Amino acid sequence: MLPGIAAAVGVGIAATAVGRGVPLVGTAMPGAVLGAVLALVFKPAAAAAGSRAASLVPGLKYASSFLLQCSVVLLGTGLSLREALRVGVTSLPVMLGTLAVCLGAAWLYGRLLWVTGPLRTLIGVGTGICGASAIAAVSPVIEASSAEIAYAVSTIFVFNIAAVLIFPVIGHALGMSQHSFGLFAGTAVNDTSSVVATATTYGSGAAGYAVVVKLVRTLMIIPICVALGWLAQRRSASAASAAGDETAVADEAAVGGRMSARRALRLVPWFLIGFVAAAALNSLGVIPASAHGALSQVSLFLVAVALSAIGLSTDLAALRRAGAKPLLLGALLWVTVGAASLGLQLLTGTLH
Repeated sequence: MLPGIAAAVGVGIAATAVGRGVPLVGTAMPGAVLGAVLALVFKPAAAAAGSRAASLVPGLKYASSFLLQCSVVLLGTGLSLREALRVGVTSLPVMLGTLAVCLGAAWLYGRLLWVTGPLRTLIGVGTGICGASAIAAVSPVIEASSAEIAYAVSTIFVFNIAAVLIFPVIGHALGMSQHSFGLFAGTAVNDTSSVVATATTYGSGAAGYAVVVKLVRTLMIIPICVALGWLAQRRSASAASAAGDETAVADEAAVGGRMSARRALRLVPWFLIGFVAAAALNSLGVIPASAHGALSQVSLFLVAVALSAIGLSTDLAALRRAGAKPLLLGALLWVTVGAASLGLQLLTGTLH
């Protein structure tokens, strides 16, 4: 696996350099773009077996899955469960409302636009929860392809940039307070870096509140992954049952029956358990505050390496075949979630 890992790390280092030079773009998108450009030249995803390009595939697969999952675990080290609970109580109605609206709209818009199921799901959770991190968590659960992951991340990135530029203008036009704008940014912007950039533009008070709201919103990864895992298992059992597999019929009956705590636990990916464990350790003070910056940088670098591997693995022909409809889906969801956040704040009396 060393050749593919080395290639992903090399591109990840370059992406990190770009992210430090232009903080607004982060590190994930440069990694995916640089990797995709190299994939256009070397085509490892379509290379013949035994070729030099094909030798990259095992390492790229490892980097794009395991390293990405490790980055999700490290995200938990920056989350305080106590602070999340305090802020979550006041922001929960808006947060859950926007998530429900986003997932419902992703299903509806995606079907109307004929966007494939996995890609539709990735764009939906990326918009509704936390951008690339949610896409990283959900993609192994629904077995999304590297092309679908790359397209979803690219779509999320486009509207992150749009939010940084447009949302502060909306906030000032509506005369929103620091608290209200922080809630708006925390529930309607995708990636954490973009939430910080958007809210900081509005004011330090908005930035502090938005970050905590965003971290609480990140916890929604867990129930969403459990639900998607259960649905995937149910679909798999139903398909096998239709093919006449008697064992699958029994499995389907089990899945369709009562969802026990033990069965639900088996559906939770290991890295999400690690995410909660890391947050709990941080809340207990086991992780020193002085280590937060370094752990955050390691997490960002792992994301850059993983997205570089995904970019290098991208089948560009498959992206071309996908067309512009997924991007249109992302645009519709972005507008819908922003409007839902403002509308729910108005209904709950938190818009001021």
